[in-house]
Amino acid sequence: MHGLGNDFVVVDCREREIKNPEKLAIKLCDRHFGIGADGLILVLPSSKADFRMRIFNPDGSEPEMCGNGIRCFAKFVRDNGFDSNKFEVETLAGIIKPEMVDGMVRVDMGEPILKPKDVPANFDGEMAVDKELDIAGRKLRITAVSMGNPHAVSFVDDLEGFPTAEIGSKVELHPTFPRKINVEFVQVLSNDVIKVAVWERGAGITLACGTGACASLVASVLNKKISARKATVILPGGELYIEWADNNHVYMTGPAETVFTGTINV
Repeated sequence: MHGLGNDFVVVDCREREIKNPEKLAIKLCDRHFGIGADGLILVLPSSKADFRMRIFNPDGSEPEMCGNGIRCFAKFVRDNGFDSNKFEVETLAGIIKPEMVDGMVRVDMGEPILKPKDVPANFDGEMAVDKELDIAGRKLRITAVSMGNPHAVSFVDDLEGFPTAEIGSKVELHPTFPRKINVEFVQVLSNDVIKVAVWERGAGITLACGTGACASLVASVLNKKISARKATVILPGGELYIEWADNNHVYMTGPAETVFTGTINV
């Protein structure tokens, strides 16, 4: 499945157990010797919600959440026997609430986490907004936001030709971020349209990142780059619609698509 080109191998584990999912993710996500994907998603039963989601990066690491992944998860369970357009999903980032709306998936992503120690990011103060980071001699201004998983957002004048991989990989591993970090580079196009390039922790460059789109909108508002709290976020794989509502929750709306189904010998 994919959400804006951010693709996943989704495995139904409601009635089966998969041992060593970390190793399985490395194998299946390999684009030459496996199926090829940005991540492996397991659909699991839950004692706290309707379902539980686990997701693994191509390097076998397990992130707390994935915005594009949760949309694919939602479409999968709705297409495979769950008779409701609203449900709750247990994740490492807490209970996430997707809803199917007019062929799209709208997800209540919860409240943004802004305290540096909770992102986590080693900055002082109540928020890490427009902080300076030294990246191989380049002075980078970043804002740290967690949407259940950590993000460092930096604003650039023009994404065309920007060295996303070179800079993003260095930010991910910077000692300021004890659990590594996802990185978004943002170009503001208008008061309600932003363009984002993504470097994902444990995956590298991807065509889209749902939690990253949410973090980018939050950072744009905090840095007074835009005044609208609802914006179209343009990613290499397509567009997401993000709203930071008055209740402090961030809502993400976007597509999810099934590419193919099948079996693989593991």
